[in-house]
Amino acid sequence: MHIDLHTHSTASDGTDTPAELVRNAAAAGLDVVALTDHDTVRGHAEATAALPEGLTLVTGAELSCRIDGVSLHMLAYLFDPDEPELACERELVRDDRVPRAQTMVRKLQALGVPVEWEQVSRIAGEGSVGRPHIATALVELGVVETVSDAFTPEWLANGGRAYAEKHELDPFDAIRLVKAAGGVTVFAHPLAVKRGEVVPEASIARLAAAGLDGIEVDHMDHDEPTRARLRGLAKELGLLATGSSDYHGRRKTVRLGEYTTDPEIYGEITRRATGAFPVPGAGGPRPA
Repeated sequence: MHIDLHTHSTASDGTDTPAELVRNAAAAGLDVVALTDHDTVRGHAEATAALPEGLTLVTGAELSCRIDGVSLHMLAYLFDPDEPELACERELVRDDRVPRAQTMVRKLQALGVPVEWEQVSRIAGEGSVGRPHIATALVELGVVETVSDAFTPEWLANGGRAYAEKHELDPFDAIRLVKAAGGVTVFAHPLAVKRGEVVPEASIARLAAAGLDGIEVDHMDHDEPTRARLRGLAKELGLLATGSSDYHGRRKTVRLGEYTTDPEIYGEITRRATGAFPVPGAGGPRPA
């Protein structure tokens, strides 16, 4: 089985619609794909309706969190999307995305970058606006060559010159809320140092003690020594070790299924979940 548990669509900051994403996942040879847009479940219905035969969809979201002043992302899988307290928190984070992005645009303008809010809004479309949309605007303007080049201290990285904070969940609350909604939590790309400051291992241990289920180990932003270090940490703390592409379509060079999760780990995730269940595909033909 080929299992990719971290992807994004136009419902947040990817470039594939949810329907395109599941079709592309099937074409890439995946057996299981998780749709984990930032702080939203808006793409799940479209993805489910278009799900090709032979591909299973894991519903989820990537929740914006902060601990001790450091931002982190928490992947939440197979939770009840209608659980009111978790839904309310997701809405608070989404509502803060527009003013936050507008603040970053103003900071860029103060740095001499001729970016306009209308340009960022056009790029975001119906998605939840975020830094990748602003980064895409910087690419269009020729300020940087790639979206990844915008995520540096010079521009949009955590603490960077044009960075602005947003409403974020306390990760201990996130774990509690996701578990109450029957879901499973995995700390996304925990040691992606090129994105900015990362959470210390002592804090990961505290999160594990609070019920964190796993950490994302195999990821494009982790080199081989970092992956080995994270595998050791997962074993030490009794955490599941996952692998995922963090696919964003054309915004990143990573391919669907470039990093994957072991089937036994996937089975344990589905065993622990009670809020929702993986959806087997029957909505359309599997690409040849």
